[in-house]
Amino acid sequence: MAAERGSACLPAPLLLLLLLLLLAGGGQRPAAAHDCSWRGSGLSWEPRSRAVEQVHLRCTEGSLEWMYPARALRVVLEPNLSSARLTTVCIKPASDFQGASIYVERAGQLHLVVSEAEGAQAHHVSCFSAHTPQRVALFLQASPQRDISRRTASFQYELLTNQGAAGPEFKKMALVEAMCHPCDNVELLMAICSSDFVVKGSIRNISHDSENHMSQVDVSVQKVYRQKNRIFQQDEASGEWRGPIRTLLQCKVKKGGGDFLFTGNEHFGEAWLGCAPRFKDFMFIYRAARERGANPCEFQLN
Repeated sequence: MAAERGSACLPAPLLLLLLLLLLAGGGQRPAAAHDCSWRGSGLSWEPRSRAVEQVHLRCTEGSLEWMYPARALRVVLEPNLSSARLTTVCIKPASDFQGASIYVERAGQLHLVVSEAEGAQAHHVSCFSAHTPQRVALFLQASPQRDISRRTASFQYELLTNQGAAGPEFKKMALVEAMCHPCDNVELLMAICSSDFVVKGSIRNISHDSENHMSQVDVSVQKVYRQKNRIFQQDEASGEWRGPIRTLLQCKVKKGGGDFLFTGNEHFGEAWLGCAPRFKDFMFIYRAARERGANPCEFQLN
């Protein structure tokens, strides 16, 4: 889990040097525009150059892989959004993240988001609010090294909208707006329309990870109504459909019998729990709303 990082800034002398490299003539390499992801190496740069590599990424999610980090890399996340406003940025470093620290540019200052030590922690996700609605600039500073051994600073990113502009500078695991309370009828009816996954199933097992403040619900799936990616798959040996769903440890999920309707969203290739009513309760609510013409979308009943 990411700790709140509202006050960690780059030391003034180093910040000044980096900004001078960006602003000075010849200190900035032409920006390279990419779609969603970028892969490059610090070895390809001219040894005597003080230029800062510029990368522009145009999607709301993607990845970056910087091999043999050297000097600094400026990454501008600037998705092609016509009207939506960015409110939250989430960064998930790879498990073998090494060789750099990640900062976010804010009002002429660089605020630490992920240190090199934190990047190697399993399940580490750092989220922070976006000050500008259409673009976010990250700064990767290479760590000093004495040899040319292989190091790679790689991470995935997600840009979220409509998460609420108010809030702290840096939010802990903000990408998971975990619903630890039972969804009301309106929330449930909206969840079946807008969630990344909607499945009917029962709970096989629940495990807890106190170190990373997460719980995992292993689900036996009877029917997949919708899923964004193939998180819920058929087991080759048993033929049973299964899949894991994560939630925050603070939600204190417990194993219950019977069938449920599991809904939620996917982040960094993982399913995160949203609304999960008992299936019979969901059917009662949906049918009543449909009779009144109050259902926001059609749902396959059979």
